[in-house]
Amino acid sequence: MPAPPPAAPALVAIIGRANVGKSTLFNTLTRSSQALVGDLPGVTRDRHLGRVVWGESTFLLVDTGGLVGGGDDLGRQVKRQAEAAVADADAILLVMDGKDGPQAGDAEVVDYLRTTGKPLFLVINKIDHPGRELHLAEFYGFGLSPLYPVSATHKLGLSPLLEEVLKSLPQAPEFPEATPGIRVAVVGRPNVGKSSFINRVLGEERLIVSDLPGTTRDAIDTPLAYEGRDYVLIDTAGLRRPSHVDPGLEKGMVLKAFKALERCDVALLLLDAREGLTGQDLRIASLIAEEGKGCVVGLNKWDLVPGEVRPAALKQAKEGLDFLPYAPLVSLSVLTGHNLPRVFTLIDEIHQQLGRRAGTGELNRLIAEITRRVRPPLFRFRPIKFYYLTQPETHPPTFIAFVNHPEGVPESYRRYLVKELRKQLGLSHAPLRLFLKGRQSSRRR
Repeated sequence: MPAPPPAAPALVAIIGRANVGKSTLFNTLTRSSQALVGDLPGVTRDRHLGRVVWGESTFLLVDTGGLVGGGDDLGRQVKRQAEAAVADADAILLVMDGKDGPQAGDAEVVDYLRTTGKPLFLVINKIDHPGRELHLAEFYGFGLSPLYPVSATHKLGLSPLLEEVLKSLPQAPEFPEATPGIRVAVVGRPNVGKSSFINRVLGEERLIVSDLPGTTRDAIDTPLAYEGRDYVLIDTAGLRRPSHVDPGLEKGMVLKAFKALERCDVALLLLDAREGLTGQDLRIASLIAEEGKGCVVGLNKWDLVPGEVRPAALKQAKEGLDFLPYAPLVSLSVLTGHNLPRVFTLIDEIHQQLGRRAGTGELNRLIAEITRRVRPPLFRFRPIKFYYLTQPETHPPTFIAFVNHPEGVPESYRRYLVKELRKQLGLSHAPLRLFLKGRQSSRRR
């Protein structure tokens, strides 16, 4: 029986007034996890959504923007923002300013959040001076206990908060049986042909399909048999620019697309060939890159692009997505069926490469050959030595190179290593992660 699809991490929402330190708390909690998974040059994530890694546990964290207003307007704003924040959240961090104390309207926020029935943690930020702890008593008036005094800036008080948050989060769901097939998330801006693609491939096969619940309440997974192979299509809502995301509607859409990427094996990123590569396309592509997912980039509506501008359209997309060098670019037309079989052929190839595992002997021969062909530069007038290379993980293929001075390896040489490993191991269409780890030479140990 095939392995069940990975469960998307639980979601924790941060809400509160403007200037209470929500963004600082968000950055403090997510920065450590970004360092653990590795930074990808030139790739950033939407700063309002990130992953928190604490010990062996992981959850998603979303920053929901400040609550502002006054009087009746405040009430409407509170309700709209709170509904958006808690709609998909498994737990809520309500952040207040320990320096300024409770404010008018805070009780209304607490009362509303209580009605959701979701775990609620009252976080009192800016408790970075012994004298400010004396003001904590004012916050007990909201009837929430215990309080969690923290200093997001100085990283104080976070351990007790995170430990209790993790206890409140749901466990991974049970799967009575796994749906066989490569999991493919179809992502892209609205109106690029995402739904049309899914309908087309399902319609061509004339399948009677039943919608199977995904690992979360956010997405519907649809099994597909295409030319004798099994797939699971993860349908997602189109992503729009952050400024166009209405807090009550499309914020959840962005989260669903992100969770779909968490659960997929390969992403199909659809672009509108007539419009070319946009900033929002780049935002989605950066999410795919940071998640380490295989990717096929489809230039849809190719039949509507005049022949004389097609070379320029391909060039613009390829150059703009240079941080995804492993993602094949395919011109296609959902309307006419042009190149649809090619998309699935590439998905199969990518999935196979994602599972490629090389032996330690092969990797050590490769790293010796690669570093001998182009030697690393000196670091502080001393040679950089690569001792050995291991592959601890697949999906994506992940490598650790043990080196005497990892901090002295320039990014240009790191890119050279990645390029050569991809070439020598036959990983032309797979994301590849390379981490450098220090190790003293055997002579000095």
